Amino acid sequence: MKIWETGKRGRLFLPGRDAPEAAAEAALECGGFRRDYEEECFAEQEVTCYNCRYRRWTRDSFECMRAEVGK
Repeated sequence: MKIWETGKRGRLFLPGRDAPEAAAEAALECGGFRRDYEEECFAEQEVTCYNCRYRRWTRDSFECMRAEVGK
């Protein structure tokens, strides 16, 4: 199952805001997960894209901006 698509600013997470298992698996596979500040965390689970500092929310999901950090 494809979970990423190139978005306007980064990679768009296709499963959306209500896919905790997919977001956790994606964070574990990424190798670039960095936990965001506590007040910015969305999920109770520690390692998940929903809590990553490179995540930028969209209306229905989020975009991963990790690739943009090195530029």
